[in-house]
Amino acid sequence: MSMLCVCALALCLSAGAADDVIDATTLRGRVMCGYQGWFRCPGDAAEMGWIHWSGDPNRIVPDTLTFEMWPETSEYPADALCPAPGFVHPDGRQAYLFSSDHPGVVTKHFEWMRDYGIDGAWLQQFAVDLPGGPLEDRHPSQRRVREHVRAAAAATGRVWAVCFDIAGMDAGLTYDVVTRAWRQLVDEGAAADDRYLHEGGLPVVQIWGFYRENMTNHMEPALGSRLIDFFTSRGPYQAYLVGGGDWDWRRHDDTEWQAMIRRLNAYAPWNIGNYSLDEANVKSASTQMWPGDQEECAAHGILWIPTVYPGFSWDNLTRQPPGSSLIERRGGEFLWEQFLELHRLGCDTVHLSMFDEVDEGTALFKVTSEPPENAHFVGYDGLPSDWYLRLVREGIAMLRGKRPFSEAIPIVP
Repeated sequence: MSMLCVCALALCLSAGAADDVIDATTLRGRVMCGYQGWFRCPGDAAEMGWIHWSGDPNRIVPDTLTFEMWPETSEYPADALCPAPGFVHPDGRQAYLFSSDHPGVVTKHFEWMRDYGIDGAWLQQFAVDLPGGPLEDRHPSQRRVREHVRAAAAATGRVWAVCFDIAGMDAGLTYDVVTRAWRQLVDEGAAADDRYLHEGGLPVVQIWGFYRENMTNHMEPALGSRLIDFFTSRGPYQAYLVGGGDWDWRRHDDTEWQAMIRRLNAYAPWNIGNYSLDEANVKSASTQMWPGDQEECAAHGILWIPTVYPGFSWDNLTRQPPGSSLIERRGGEFLWEQFLELHRLGCDTVHLSMFDEVDEGTALFKVTSEPPENAHFVGYDGLPSDWYLRLVREGIAMLRGKRPFSEAIPIVP
């Protein structure tokens, strides 16, 4: 075999069959990424201004920034980009940001998922933006993004499923708003798409916000049980229900809470921001609870879906001095350590957090290491813009036995 053929074979084994159509009939074995799709800019279809880029929708300046990482924008359609006034790259080029309310942006994101071996996306649908929520005027734009996701998944052979996120929602409105949105989605046929993720013949839906005594996510056992009753009852709106919430869920002493969690079909503990320090004060993601989570879920017939993340930072969003909240990516070591633990546990159903979350610095998609210099940004430390997509591809291949186990990161920039 020629050296060219050997290299081609190695690339295929490493990447997997990137153009395969993902089996949408099961959640098991799927590596899915959280997908916000919430960025807007002046002149787009939403006409809401700099949403999720700036705290002031009408202007964007260093003091109003709410994001931490500047996306690499060279591959997006020109009409999806907006010049950010006053922001230029170190070489003097005008800096641009994108709107998620553009089919070309969503399609590009799903093409990256395909090209780097990610099976699909959990589309975040924030309850506050849904009809009946306090920000329901955003729903038409949210709905367009959902349609873009449907089309992009079909075009790329990826899968998708809805994640209702209750952050910031009034507990008294949550049940009606979320269940109404699901009924509408089902009635319109979106959950019957051949690209919509199913498990056991049922469409999969995720509810994020199973946090006990949390100031932002107002969830109580009564509300949680009511939601579980709705989604798991036989009928046209029955779903395979995935809950997302507390990483330390097994430690709560509330028996009602514990009983409620064990009624879910699957559970994804949110591990983002949870880290351990070694003797040299180096941060690694805390994974000590994973074996116990896996065992407890298995004992109750619950699918355990661990969340992994590449690092964290939200200084701009929370108005802290630069570096205050930083969990360093360490060139990818932080992420790779989590894939190693998943391999040891034999786990191949994973929640990647997140694909496009530059607000909290957990993004996996293409980010520039040469952002504008007139404000605080976190880049990829000079690594290629697709470095973390490449690492995810290698990690997925290792979990699936398509590449050898490797304690060290198996690729070079």
